[in-house]
This record gives sequence, structure tokens and C-alpha cells, in this order.
Amino acid sequence: MHTDPEDSRLAELAPIEPAASDEPPARKPVHGMPFGWFWPMGIGAAMALVLRLIFSGGPGQLYSAMLGSFVYLTPALCGAVTVYMAERIERRSWGYYLWAPWVATALFVGGTLAVFIEGLICAAFIVPLFAVMGSIGGLAMGIVCRITHWPKQTLYGFALLPLVLGAIEPNLPNPDRFSNTSRTLFIAAPAERVWHELNAARDIRPAEVDGAWAYQVGVPMPVSGVTVDTPEGRVRQVQWQKNVHFEEVITDWQPNRRLQWRFRFSPDSFPAGALDDHVMIGGQYFDLRDATYTLTPRDGGTELRVEVSWRLSTSFNWYADRVMHLLLDDASENILRFYKARSEGTATAGAMIRP
Repeated sequence: MHTDPEDSRLAELAPIEPAASDEPPARKPVHGMPFGWFWPMGIGAAMALVLRLIFSGGPGQLYSAMLGSFVYLTPALCGAVTVYMAERIERRSWGYYLWAPWVATALFVGGTLAVFIEGLICAAFIVPLFAVMGSIGGLAMGIVCRITHWPKQTLYGFALLPLVLGAIEPNLPNPDRFSNTSRTLFIAAPAERVWHELNAARDIRPAEVDGAWAYQVGVPMPVSGVTVDTPEGRVRQVQWQKNVHFEEVITDWQPNRRLQWRFRFSPDSFPAGALDDHVMIGGQYFDLRDATYTLTPRDGGTELRVEVSWRLSTSFNWYADRVMHLLLDDASENILRFYKARSEGTATAGAMIRP
């Protein structure tokens, strides 16, 4: 069969069709988009914020922000969405799967503060847990994007799981966890003077107590704590800023030696906005139980020891208890320094005016 030389030359110049393949087409990097590095994190934060709006139920109700299905899975969704959107642009590194969700969850928490659905107290202490869960979600989505062709389906799962569990979890009991802390400080004043200050702490100035971390993130500062006689016995009446008030019912009264009380909160103890409403002291999730002060005479003064106990009832007690130890250890040291300054100051003043 005769072949035209011209046809052979044309065949050589013709483009070669690629072989059929099941592999998806490679993603082309997208450059030059305004804030292109940032918007996957912004979308992840926005998705988490939408979920926070859904989880606005009260204590014990469906879709409460104190449920484990919110605390664990919402930041995981935030990280997963961040990585998914970033992978749609170009392949990301393993390090990106870990650190980008940190930024996204921080934006999410900042967003809850900006729209006033979260208080500074909770926001300040939940960020570390959210960052870890965000990285877990981001890493899981990164693995899915690398080894499967189903990242979109996986993302739907991340979004649906907290919604399903948020309707089921309130029907399950939360475990109770009881903890305590203690601190001791030497005070260069007699036990009688220290005992007086414990039962008559009036006109407390912010400068006397503002060093505690809890007060720096929004917990109201104490104003007074005074023991009075009532028909039911001795009761220490406590006032905090923002019109917070509650009682400490004396259960052990040994003058100059030992003072113990149990905390008693009423429905109006914490006015709206005084604390984050879903973590109210004396509520479903958290309660202060009792406090004990022990006075031991030492050469040149008194050793004052304080012990405080509390209850937690959440599905993340392991984390919340560490936060409470951090706060109450620091608060206990702070209040001991307050009594030390007051007792030593009044003892010195008494010695100066003595004939």
C-alpha cells in the first residue's frame, strides 16, 4: 500500500492524546487572590460560629454549649473545613494541617466574643482545648484528602456528627468530679488579729485583690465578707462586684483556730451578665462546696491555711478540673496575701498606738 510522504509528516506533527486515567486532574495553584492564604481559615471559623449559634440551649437542654458534642466536635469541624478549603487550592504540608486550625479556632473564639454570645471567662480557658481539637480535625481531613477521593463526604460527616450528638447527649448523665486545693501562708500577726480579719473583711479595694488571674478575665472582685448571727446560726455574708451576693454557712467555729463554711447560692446570687451564664457557680455544671481556714500559732505570727473544694459535672471533667485547679490555686494564694496584708497592717498600727 502506497503512503503519501506528506501524510506521514502531518501524522508526526499531530498532538498525542493522553491515555485514559482514573486519577483526578491535578489542582493548579491559585495565586494572586486577595488574602488567599487567609480565607480558608476564615471560612473554617465562620462554619464553627454558625454551629455555636445552633448550640445556644440552656443547661441540660438540647444543643447546650457545655455539651461534649460541641466542645470536642465544633473545633474539629473548624479545622476540617480550613484544611478542606485550603486543599481545594493546592496541596498543603502536614505542618499546615496542624497550625492552620489553631488560627481558625482563635478566629472562631474571637468571633463569639465579638457578637457577645460568649464571655471572656470561658473563652480565655477553652482556647487550648479548641486548638488541639482543631488540629485533630485538620489532620484527619488532610489524611482524607491525600489518600481518598471522598473529602466532601467526610466534611459532611464532620458537620452532621455534632448536630446528631447534640440532640442525644442531654439524655445521658454527666459524671461528677469532686476536687480540692489548699494553700498555706505565714502571717506576722497574732491569731486573734487574723481571726478578726477572716470574719470582718469590709471595704475590699480592687488593688488589694486584683492580682488573681480569675479577676483579670472577668470574674467579679470581692467587696466584703462579714460573719453575722442569724436565727439559723452564724453566716458569712459575701458581696462581690456587679451585685453578686451569696452566703457562707458556718459549719465549724473554733475561735482563733478553725473556720469552715459551706457555700450557699440563691437564684439571684449572680445577676445576668455577672458571669458566663452557662457556667454559673452552684449550677448544673459547677459548684463551690466548702472552704476551711486553719490558724496555727508560730513563732512571731500565725500560719494560715485555706482549703477549698468544688464539684464539676461535665463530659470534659478531665480538662475543666485542670482549669479549676489553675484558677482556685491562684485565687487561694491571692486571698491569703490579702489577709496577710490586712492582718499585718492592722497589727502594726495597733503596736504603734499602744502606750
